[in-house]
Amino acid sequence: MTGFAPAFSVIPGSQVHQALAGRERETAELIEAVYRLHGAGDSVNPPSYFLRFPDRPTARIIALPASLGGPLRVDGLKWISSFPENTVSGLPRASAVLILNDPDTGYPYACLESSLISATRTASSAALAADRLSRGRPRPTRVGFVGTGLIARHIHTHLAATGWEFDEIGVHDLSADSATGFRGYLERSAVKGRITLHESAERLVRASDLIVFATVAAKPHVHDPAWFGHHPLVLHVSLRDLAPEILLASANVVDDVEHCLKADTSPHLAEQLTGTREFIDGTLDDVLTGRTTVPADRTVVFSPFGLGVLDLAVGRFVHDEVARRGELRVVDGFFHELSRYG
Repeated sequence: MTGFAPAFSVIPGSQVHQALAGRERETAELIEAVYRLHGAGDSVNPPSYFLRFPDRPTARIIALPASLGGPLRVDGLKWISSFPENTVSGLPRASAVLILNDPDTGYPYACLESSLISATRTASSAALAADRLSRGRPRPTRVGFVGTGLIARHIHTHLAATGWEFDEIGVHDLSADSATGFRGYLERSAVKGRITLHESAERLVRASDLIVFATVAAKPHVHDPAWFGHHPLVLHVSLRDLAPEILLASANVVDDVEHCLKADTSPHLAEQLTGTREFIDGTLDDVLTGRTTVPADRTVVFSPFGLGVLDLAVGRFVHDEVARRGELRVVDGFFHELSRYG
């Protein structure tokens, strides 16, 4: 957005879906480019701010301000709520909006429904990590999902769209209805391989060599390192499932060290337990650029806190695609005072 008459658009979830559907390979390339820009220091990604509520201790709303440089230049803010109790009634846990700001004037130029953008960047990041962290070690053929909500579905979609096929797909959720619903999604997707509902997380972990944790857990519920004796690749997307002892027995890759080691995530608990960060082997950008090599003889855990710059990049991608189609819904007169002196 440039010029003297700033425009402001609202992009609803239906348009976000249309812009992203079938574009998984493109978003994977975009996410990798953002990780490289962030790793090179061409971004500003301050700590997330958590709004918590004394009367609703499980709920929170998080503000993720960020600025992305390079060819993807954009500023903005994601405002995302997490209300785990929503899942009792079948409503998704998270809802979000994303504001994009013009880096030249500071004016916001779009508000996008962002739960899908957030899920897309999370899933694309997980699929990218699965690909890069499995190089140099046997490619996983048995995937297991612990937690079967929106994020798990998107991660599977992005894995499948970027070339992954599995002989076996394991499913575990504390909610039998959720596990059955996820199995139904898999069957409708006509996936190859046997689908198994596991009664326990232990059985799923032991039967899988790629494990996706996408739960609403607030504290670790998986404690025994022996479950991981077969050295699987673990996408620890929900960040609080694994006890510190499991991380300390594994190779650990994060998206950003400072962001990930806070807010009582499993890596943060491991740091508190040991008083050091030496258990962190590197970031995903370190792996992408060859600064970190992933071991073949240890469990590898990827713990992504989720960077606001990823949301900005996907949000800009959506905005530009909707604009290219000539379908932007501009709010006329959104900015009333456009003359400095009236």
